[in-house]
Amino acid sequence: MSYQPSERIRELLSNLPTKPGVYLHKDAEGNVLYVGKAINLRNRVRSYFHTNVDSIKTQRLRRQIADIEVITTESELEALLLEMTLIKQHRPQFNVRLKDDKRYPYIKVHWADPFPKVTVTRRMVRDGSRYFGPYTSAWAVQQTLDLLRKIFPYLTCDRVITGKDERACLYYDIKLCCAPCIGAVNQEQYRAMIRQLMDFLDGKSDHIVKGIESRMEKAAADLNFEKAAEFRDQLKAIERITARQKVIGASDADQDVVAFAREEGEACVQIFFIRQGKLIGREYFMLDNTEGESDHEVLQEFLTQFYEDAAYIPKEVLLPSEVEEARIIEEWLRSKKNTKVSIRVPQRGKKRELVEMATENAHDTLATLRQQWAADRSKHVQAITELQDALKLPGPPARIECYDISHTQGTQTVGSMVVFVQGAPQKSDYRRFNVQSVENDDYGAMREVLTRRFQRYRDTLAGELHDPNEIKSRADRPTAWAILPDLLLIDGGKGQLAVGREVLRDFDLEGEVPIASLAKQEEEIFLPDRTTSVFLPRRSEALYLVQRVRDEAHRFANEGHRKRRSKVGVASILDSIPGVGPHRRQVLLKRFGSLEAIRDASVEEIAAVPGIPVHVAEEIKAHLE
Repeated sequence: MSYQPSERIRELLSNLPTKPGVYLHKDAEGNVLYVGKAINLRNRVRSYFHTNVDSIKTQRLRRQIADIEVITTESELEALLLEMTLIKQHRPQFNVRLKDDKRYPYIKVHWADPFPKVTVTRRMVRDGSRYFGPYTSAWAVQQTLDLLRKIFPYLTCDRVITGKDERACLYYDIKLCCAPCIGAVNQEQYRAMIRQLMDFLDGKSDHIVKGIESRMEKAAADLNFEKAAEFRDQLKAIERITARQKVIGASDADQDVVAFAREEGEACVQIFFIRQGKLIGREYFMLDNTEGESDHEVLQEFLTQFYEDAAYIPKEVLLPSEVEEARIIEEWLRSKKNTKVSIRVPQRGKKRELVEMATENAHDTLATLRQQWAADRSKHVQAITELQDALKLPGPPARIECYDISHTQGTQTVGSMVVFVQGAPQKSDYRRFNVQSVENDDYGAMREVLTRRFQRYRDTLAGELHDPNEIKSRADRPTAWAILPDLLLIDGGKGQLAVGREVLRDFDLEGEVPIASLAKQEEEIFLPDRTTSVFLPRRSEALYLVQRVRDEAHRFANEGHRKRRSKVGVASILDSIPGVGPHRRQVLLKRFGSLEAIRDASVEEIAAVPGIPVHVAEEIKAHLE
């Protein structure tokens, strides 16, 4: 049966403007399914509803479209900017987008400060700082900074730098800080060092190496061998970093080389960063929702999303193939960089070789990732089989639901439900519950959460889907409730297991839904009608699986609890911590400025606040985490 748009959609299609702009496809509940831009809105939007549409993705999309919103703009560039804003705001399920909801890490140089520090951040703000990135691996960023600190021993403490402190910290003794606090270097010398660090991150290392070599030779000539050895160690650290950098272009080359590989619905983009003719780094990014999209559409979506948050835009971007909106993207990049930016598709020569090399790397990366995923799936199968045998389950626990409770002294209680399917998290089925019926009663909270979960199962079967107290983590889908778990796992001991059995009994599901509880202290599993607990082998895949499931439920509950707790205000959150009263709350907020800053601080930093003993600092840290 061919697709027929509804009367509402036909009316919208007949009144579309011919101007450039952005369109939003929405479902019956008003959720944004897809955001797109067009030079001619009428032609582009109507194309989704042609009788013959080749793309399966478009066929699925248009079956869900119940409404269309259009926003006209004065130019294609305005449409591009608006599209990017709306995609970031709504994160539509059908748009191609960078995989992972998390932000990527950047190296941040706090250049606006008198004595700039160097940190890792996941958010760029216009505060006068310089940013380098994004990187896909926080571990790689930290490794880079560890090496850089040996070359450029920058500050990491929170001291107010006057140059008059009596004593420097341990880092000065081990050559990881140049100690402006005691006046070992002045502000001008310190900032000159940080400027060199930024040059180094930009790929400009030759003049830095020559300067250190010159100082090393002078120190040796003056018989200051200890100082000469310091400079030698700095050169070795530089060599460890620059050994990975290859000279592959002209000395003034400032380029990003972008290429990608696709296989069975997966897309991997590889970028080479070339500065001063050197390959100073490379990163790969995975993309979601690329099925049914053409290569140029995938490439185009990546360019706009990546450079929207990129810390640096080069003079030239090299691509493997043309993109339709290259001119508009060039104009946008030019406005961000304030100088000319060219998008090129080289056909021959050195630049073409670079694109081919990046393409080959993208294919290799994707192949490696697919092998890892296959290995993980194999481990999942092994874990499920081991768990079935150990717990004597009637069938493989392909779907595991795990529940946990989080609260602060019995208040703002939140329950979590996480779902693992075939050993992997299925986040679309995660749910949180604001516990309403009890306070300071973990058993009562668990009883309410499980009752609401299985009441939703019963209601779903009856065609009813409504629970105003449920906190939805995703768009509500009946499958989250309609499918019974192959294993119901509760974080807790025998008492929590007894509560779970009572709820299953109330819904006539005891015996149909296998249940177990996992006690964290000894990692022992309690089962119904078993006098002894089960201990899974310490290195078994089954144990790793239940630990991952339990930890995910704990994380998800804590996250929900923090969100709920934040709504009652910072003051009440701090006041609920044993040992923290109005005075201590005031000095903490005066010192750190916000609850987030207190949460990010270490126990030692909190205890350094006047009037905060160590045991109170430990309580604060435990409660806020």
